[in-house]
Amino acid sequence: MGYLMLSGAIMAEVLATTSMKYSDGLTRLWPTLATVTGYLIAFALLAQTLRTVSVGTAYAIWAGIGTAVIAVIGTVFLGESATAAKVVGVLLVIAGVVVLNIGGAH
Repeated sequence: MGYLMLSGAIMAEVLATTSMKYSDGLTRLWPTLATVTGYLIAFALLAQTLRTVSVGTAYAIWAGIGTAVIAVIGTVFLGESATAAKVVGVLLVIAGVVVLNIGGAH
């Protein structure tokens, strides 16, 4: 159940971050409300996740997958460049999450 909550937290965080892009510096009402709501849901679900999943593992997965998904959204849907450095950076983040999980952060 913890990993299901973590998945929800990641989705909420990705939606909140994407909404922030459209909020124009938090000056547009609806994207700003979506940003705040998304982050509130993300943190609430992450807090529930920490009841059953260790903090190191949960946070690494949350931050790593969230970062990778946001980078893909930025590249595919928002016209941001996909430089070699960005691709390598995202792969290193994902590798870090994998190493933490294999290395016993559970």
